[in-house]
Amino acid sequence: MGTQINDIEAKEIRVSYGIHEILKGVTLEAEQKKFIGIIGPNGSGKTTLLKCIYRTLDPAQGAVYIGGEPLTSMKPRESAKRLAVVAQHNYYNFEFSVQEVVLMGRSPHKKALERDNAQDYEIARRALQTVGMEAFSGRSFSTLSGGEQQRVILARALAQQTPCLVLDEPTNHLDVTHQLQLLKIVKNLGVTVVSAIHDLNIAASFCDILYVMKDGRIEGHGAPAEVLTTDFIRTIYNVETEITRDSRGKMHILFLS
Repeated sequence: MGTQINDIEAKEIRVSYGIHEILKGVTLEAEQKKFIGIIGPNGSGKTTLLKCIYRTLDPAQGAVYIGGEPLTSMKPRESAKRLAVVAQHNYYNFEFSVQEVVLMGRSPHKKALERDNAQDYEIARRALQTVGMEAFSGRSFSTLSGGEQQRVILARALAQQTPCLVLDEPTNHLDVTHQLQLLKIVKNLGVTVVSAIHDLNIAASFCDILYVMKDGRIEGHGAPAEVLTTDFIRTIYNVETEITRDSRGKMHILFLS
């Protein structure tokens, strides 16, 4: 099967800060409509790799491709039509309404100074409805809680209507209910997803393929059941675990003190 428009590939990515090498030849492939998880200890390079994929960081070596095309050959507006981002949450003080923030996701599809039209407003409304925030449309974004802001930022990404989505630990600041809700939404979008995830049980539940990072390298990849073994978790995280399955056959990782 040939390269699809919504495939993401990072090849031999190297990034250094001064003399310190952060990424040491990282290669990752995300095939169309697969949910790819990146796991690993803090400081392993997950966010740095994602920043290379969503174009806020230029690798010293290697390249990122979307649909077989090098990211560097695309204008920012073009890549923004292919790839939307939900970065790690910080509290934002945007003096915009929730609706205005979500409409920002339409900007890659607009010409300079072109105003939002009825279709844009409907796309924004549906995106807010999808994340359960439609009732907050007229609220000031800066008055929302961190979890509410994160759901609005996801709605902005949905309004962008891209075939690829990059998430950097998107469930931080969310309670369990909204963690599961957000990832179910993402899982059902039918797009290619690359996400850094710190919770191994969430990674096991939602990801088709996991890439495991440690010290700037990929230490392994495969289906969650292949990757998340007691021995491998001990090697990567230096913790003891038990792997169980519930009555539905769903995998659970228990951390032992």
